[in-house]
Amino acid sequence: MTTTRVLSVPSAKAPFEKTTIQRRELQPNDVLISVKYSGICHSDIHSAYDEWEGGIFPMVPGHEIAGIVQAVGSSVSKFNVGDRVGVGCFVDSCGECEYCLNDEEQYCTKGVVQTYNSIGYDGNPTYGGYSQNIVVQESFVVRIPDALALDVASPLLCAGITTYSPLKHWNAGPGKRVAIVGVGGLGHLAIQYTHALGAEVTVLSRSEDKKAEALSFGADHYYATSDSATFTELAGEFDLILNTVSANLDVDAYLSLLRVNGTLVNVGAPAEPDRYNVFSLLTGRRSIAGSLVGGIKETQEMLDFSAQHGIVPKIEVIHADQIEEAYERVLKSDVRYRFVIDASTL
Repeated sequence: MTTTRVLSVPSAKAPFEKTTIQRRELQPNDVLISVKYSGICHSDIHSAYDEWEGGIFPMVPGHEIAGIVQAVGSSVSKFNVGDRVGVGCFVDSCGECEYCLNDEEQYCTKGVVQTYNSIGYDGNPTYGGYSQNIVVQESFVVRIPDALALDVASPLLCAGITTYSPLKHWNAGPGKRVAIVGVGGLGHLAIQYTHALGAEVTVLSRSEDKKAEALSFGADHYYATSDSATFTELAGEFDLILNTVSANLDVDAYLSLLRVNGTLVNVGAPAEPDRYNVFSLLTGRRSIAGSLVGGIKETQEMLDFSAQHGIVPKIEVIHADQIEEAYERVLKSDVRYRFVIDASTL
C-alpha cells in the first residue's frame, strides 16, 4: 500500500481538507504515477457539492491527471519508470462488451469505473487526482507527448477529449461549417480543434467580450447571441453546432441555425432539462445529440493531435491551498480558462 497526500472533501459542500489515503498495492498490470498536475473540471464541483446526487464521501476529485511513472507492475509492457503519462475520466471497464471492444470504453454496458466518486469492480471507492500519487491499470493510462508540458496537458484529459471526440464523430473538417457555442474551458479548446481539423469555425457567445480571444484561437467568425439579428443572419448556416456551455439555451433558436441534416451536439450539462419544439427538428431533418468524453485510443489520438498542432488550454496554476477560491471563481466564470493544481503543494 502507498500512502499519499490528498485534497479531500468529507461531505457535500464541506471545505476541503488536506489528509492522506492508501493507494492499493501494485498489481501486475498496474502503474504507480507521481501526480504533477491535476486540472479542475466543473464536474468536480458538481460532484463535491453533490449536485448530481449519489456522491461518495469522503471524496478526492480530479480526472485531469498528468504525471510521471514512479513504478510499474511485473506485467506492464507499455510504460517504464520516468515516462510522462496521463489519466482521464475513467480507470476501468469490462473490456468485453461491444463498446469496450470498439475502443469506446466510456459507454461500457457494465458501467465504466470513473476515476473518482465511483465504486470499482472490486467494491472499493475510487479517489481521483487531487493527490500526489495514483495507481491505475496500464490500459487506462495514456502517454503525454514530449511537445506538451505536463501542466497544460492535464486539462486535455477531460476538456480536450470532450470536445475532440464529437468533432471527429460528426466529421468536422474541410467543407464543413461548424459553430462553437461558448468560449470557456471547453469552448476555447473546441475552437482550436475545429480550426486544426480544417472546418470553417464560427463562435457564438453572449457578448462581444471574448471576440479577440476567439479569433486568436482560430475562429473565422464571431457573433453575439444577445443580438437577435444573429439568429436571422445565420439561419440554416451550419452543418454542426457544438454546445459547450452548461446553461440552458433557447434550443429552438439554435436548431434554426442548422442546415438540413445538421446536428446540435451537447457536451455541457445544464442542471435543468432543456425544452424544444419537435417541429424545429422535423422541418430540417435536424438532430439533437450528446457526447461523453472518448475512449482510451481516441484520447491518445487527441493528445498526439494536440502536440502536432500546438493545441493547449489557457491555464492558471494554483497551490492546493487555493482550492476553495478556485471553485468560487469557476462558478463565477472568473478564469481564463482552466485551473490546474500543482500537486507538489499538497
